[in-house]
Amino acid sequence: MISLADIQAAAAAIKGAVERTPCLASRTLSQLTGADVRVKFENLQFTASFKERGALNKLLNLTAEERKRGVIAMSAGNHAQGVAYHAGRLGIPATIVMPAFTPFVKVRHTRDFGANVVLQGETLAEAAAHARTLAEEKKFVFVHPYDDPFVMAGQGTVALEMLQDMPDLEMLVIPVGGGGLIAGNAVAAKAIKPTISVIGVEAAGYAALYQTLHGQPVNVGGDTIAEGIAVRDIGSGPLAVCKSLVDEVLLVEETAIERAVALFLEIEKTVAEGAGAAGLAAMLTHPEKFRGRKVGLVVCGGNIDTRLLASILMRNLVRDGRIVRLRVKIPDRPGMLAKVTNVIGAAGGNIMEVSHQRLFGHVEAKSTDLDVVMETRDRAHVDDVIAKLTAAGFKTKLLDTGLME
Repeated sequence: MISLADIQAAAAAIKGAVERTPCLASRTLSQLTGADVRVKFENLQFTASFKERGALNKLLNLTAEERKRGVIAMSAGNHAQGVAYHAGRLGIPATIVMPAFTPFVKVRHTRDFGANVVLQGETLAEAAAHARTLAEEKKFVFVHPYDDPFVMAGQGTVALEMLQDMPDLEMLVIPVGGGGLIAGNAVAAKAIKPTISVIGVEAAGYAALYQTLHGQPVNVGGDTIAEGIAVRDIGSGPLAVCKSLVDEVLLVEETAIERAVALFLEIEKTVAEGAGAAGLAAMLTHPEKFRGRKVGLVVCGGNIDTRLLASILMRNLVRDGRIVRLRVKIPDRPGMLAKVTNVIGAAGGNIMEVSHQRLFGHVEAKSTDLDVVMETRDRAHVDDVIAKLTAAGFKTKLLDTGLME
């Protein structure tokens, strides 16, 4: 097990080469969750992730002979970029094996840092197996993303900084993939402040730590927007730490993660990837565990595909009732569309799309269904628009979003 001294040594080693990111109170998130929320913005690292800390600490502890041989890593993206960036900066050749599902933005950035990128495998485990094979064949030094004492010590510098900036913190909420981040942070936090609670958060489809700690067979898989924590196995080193120092592990569904990503952008004006928003998702899902407490959230990364981010933001508007779909039944004669749009416009609705339905469904020959996608202020505004359409003689109903709430 690593010690506080190891983490302090890592902090001294990486000082100046990684950002000392801000840890700031969030008044709005505090009001929303009922807790006193402080946010550690690790998405402000140069590679937009905490992974730089552990990667650099590992690289700085290589021998001259190991540096000459070069390094190899497997990663879904953030560890890859951390290794690639700092290896390039230190003049160490780097090869990165990434699963085929890795977002394009992470692949591109890793290549831009000068690493040789190999896309292999449908899971992180398959990518890891291929990386191990290449390491043996080419004599590369394997830089594990989480099951390495130097990597864990580097990640632990996050909690070191948080408790220096906010010594009154009562809880740390840490996303969990392979366990390196929560292990390093648990060691640092518990050594500095034994009364602090360390809470892990996993995506529900990748609950490896939760299942292991509860004596359940590990069964993970499926799609998730939190690909940074979509890990099949917890490292043996991190697991040993978690068994003794982690107080609880919470699970979050995809809908909560989507909402948390959108809230970080809307409230804090910061981009969080799915994994980076997992802590906030846990607070939204389990508010009773955090209410009234001083809680430190780690936004561990901000590398998210822009198309996915756009989709998440629009879906969140739909869930909040700020974009809705109405079905308005109108007579099939000239001028009816204009009357409907006038009513909606006068009520303050902003029409985004309109489509007619004459041929399918239960529609009389002399009438038509008009589907209107509309932007509104909130759900109360939606009700007001529907009321005004009804008063104008148009039978109107709000269509189901089809999204899980």
